[in-house]
Amino acid sequence: MTTKTFEFYTPTEIRCGQGVLSTLPNAVRELGLQSVLLVCDPGVVKAGIKDRAAQILMQANIPFTVFSDIESDPTVDSVNAGLVIARSKGSDGVVAIGGGSVLDAGKAIALMLTNPGSIQDYFGVDKAVRAGAPVVAIPTTAGTGSEVTVWSVLSDTKNDVKVNIGSYFNCPRIALLDPELTVTLPAPITAATGMDALTHSIESYVNKNSNLIVEAVAEKSISLIADNLRKAVLQGDNLDARCNMLVASTLAGIAFNRVRLGLAHAFALPLGNLFHIPHGLVNAIMLTPVMQFNLPANFQYYARVARLFGQPIDGLSLRDAAHQSVVAVQQLKKDIGLTQTLADFGLTEDRFDEVIDEAMLSGNIAVNPRSPTRDDMRNLLTQAMKGDV
Repeated sequence: MTTKTFEFYTPTEIRCGQGVLSTLPNAVRELGLQSVLLVCDPGVVKAGIKDRAAQILMQANIPFTVFSDIESDPTVDSVNAGLVIARSKGSDGVVAIGGGSVLDAGKAIALMLTNPGSIQDYFGVDKAVRAGAPVVAIPTTAGTGSEVTVWSVLSDTKNDVKVNIGSYFNCPRIALLDPELTVTLPAPITAATGMDALTHSIESYVNKNSNLIVEAVAEKSISLIADNLRKAVLQGDNLDARCNMLVASTLAGIAFNRVRLGLAHAFALPLGNLFHIPHGLVNAIMLTPVMQFNLPANFQYYARVARLFGQPIDGLSLRDAAHQSVVAVQQLKKDIGLTQTLADFGLTEDRFDEVIDEAMLSGNIAVNPRSPTRDDMRNLLTQAMKGDV
C-alpha cells in the first residue's frame, strides 16, 4: 500500500494466558473499583463460568452483583435493566464475561453509568461525552473482538433494527484472555465465532481505510486463524489452538476498530436482524461471495491472504493467486462444518430489497474495496442462498 496519513490507538490492556481469570481481583483493584456489576448470560451461568468468576471475586472480598439477563442479540431494554441494577447497587465498574453479546452489553451499561441521558442518545459514532465506567472484559468465545473494540451492537426492538454505539469511551480498560474458558464451547459455535474473527481480519485488511499497522495486525490474525481454527473446532480441548484463536480474535478487533469492515458486515446486520441468523454464521455465509466480488479491486491483498492460508500460488497470475483466497476460505468452512446457506434461514427473493435497503445504510459500504450497485447486492444474496461463489 502507498504511505498515507493515519492514526492508530488502542486503549485496552491485554493480558493473556491459561488461568489468567485468577488475576481478575488484581485488575479490579488496579482500576480502583469498589463494587462491580458482573455481567454474563444464561449460557455462561450454565457452563459454570459465572460461578468461577464469582468465587474468585468473593475470595478477594470484592463486592459484586450479578446481572445475567443478556440475550444472544442484546437489546436496549437489557442494557437499561442492567443499568438500573448497577445504579441501585452502587456499582462503579463492570466485569463482563461471555461472548460478544455480553461484552457489548456490559460496555454499554458502563458507558451509561457515567454519561447523561438515555442509551439512544449514543447511537452512532463518537456521541459519548466522557469515558464509561471501567470495564474488565473476559471473552468466552473467539470471534467478536469486543474485548478491545469501540463498538457495542444492540437490538432496538421498538424500531426493529440493530444499532451501533462506537466510541473510544466505550472500550474496556483491561481484557483477560483465558483459553480455559473456551474449551467447553460447542464445535458449531467455535466454528461460527472463528469465522466472525476471520471476516473481521480479512475485511479490515483489504478495505479502503486500511493502514500499515492494521495490515500487520490483520495478517497475523489471518495466519493464526488459518493455522488454528480447524484444531479448535475438531479438538475442543486443544488449549494452544484455543489460545491462538483468542489472540486472533483480539487482533482482528484491534484491526477493524476504527477502519471499519466491508460488504459482508453491511449484510450481516439486516440478515441477522430480519432472519435471526447468528452473527458469526451470517458472516461465514457472506464472506466468500463478497471476497469473490471484491477480488478485482484488490488482487494483491487477496493473493496475500491466499499465501497466509498456505495456498500454492507460486507461478500463478495475480488474478488466479487472489482467487485461491476464496478457495481456501471455502474449504475452511467445509472442514469446520459450516455449509448453511441463506435459504436455510428463510430468505427469499421477495425480501431482497428489504435486506439491501438496510445494508446500504451501513458505513461499511463506503470502505469496501469495490462499490456495489443494488444489482450487485442482489447477485450476492442469490449466491449466498445457493452456496455458490
